[in-house]
Amino acid sequence: QDLKGLKIGVLRHNWEEDLPASADVQQAMEEALRVLTALGAELEECRIHSLQHYFDIKVIMAETEIFSIHQPHLRTRAGDFGADFRARVLPAVLFTANDYVQATREHRRVVREMAPLYQRYDAFVTAGQGEAPRLDILSSLSFWYFVNLFSATNVTSHSVIELCNGFGRQGLPLGMQILGRPFDEATVLRIGHAYEQASAWHRRHPQLQPGAQAPPLTPPPILAGTADQADATTREVCAQAARRAGLSLNEEQFAQLLEGAPYALAMAGRLRRDHGYTDEPGNIFRFPASF
Repeated sequence: QDLKGLKIGVLRHNWEEDLPASADVQQAMEEALRVLTALGAELEECRIHSLQHYFDIKVIMAETEIFSIHQPHLRTRAGDFGADFRARVLPAVLFTANDYVQATREHRRVVREMAPLYQRYDAFVTAGQGEAPRLDILSSLSFWYFVNLFSATNVTSHSVIELCNGFGRQGLPLGMQILGRPFDEATVLRIGHAYEQASAWHRRHPQLQPGAQAPPLTPPPILAGTADQADATTREVCAQAARRAGLSLNEEQFAQLLEGAPYALAMAGRLRRDHGYTDEPGNIFRFPASF
């Protein structure tokens, strides 16, 4: 029923610096922190890498793998893939084998760097989603520039839960993430349960009008209109990468590649590469010495 004895790290920089949240989300987080303190938890601000850093690692690894899986059909029937999927997967052709391997090594490093924080804190809290946006603001290109709030925990393998901690001005729920050590779901659930018992947000629902008609939505355009901004060097890099991968893209598909190219190339450019000779990738598993 309380959280006495638990020390919780507050990842405030996530919602104030990395991905500045709305006033509603910030207010909800401050109130949630007061509730956790009242329950007996000791709160202390701490920092991890920026959300962008984890997002870069995740995208370079995941999109390279997705491209590899679908490459045979992208070569022969790219037009049969949905436009939104193409906007995600085609720029991944720009990631090199070196980028992928370095991203997996950086994956291992950021996981290892959490160890001192696990010794200091029992769990962590950070902001979750704000109010759900309308579907008609969706942009396929936004996948590349809109940092995902949940990529950090995807990369570090935290156990995590998201709870409602308020409602925004549009009457839709807001979220708070509670992060725990890997495989320590029990502590995460303990904190989440105590928070819900001390608040009533989980009992509230958006006010829906029976029989209301959904507003008309205009599907977003396939292209964002930025392909013509690509310089000659970027165009040539994209053309060479597509040829090496055996892709035969029409004008629209190549424009999708061009639009995502600056973001993919920037990710590869930001990737840390100062790994030691013996640094291993994140998918290496070693048995304990006793085996």
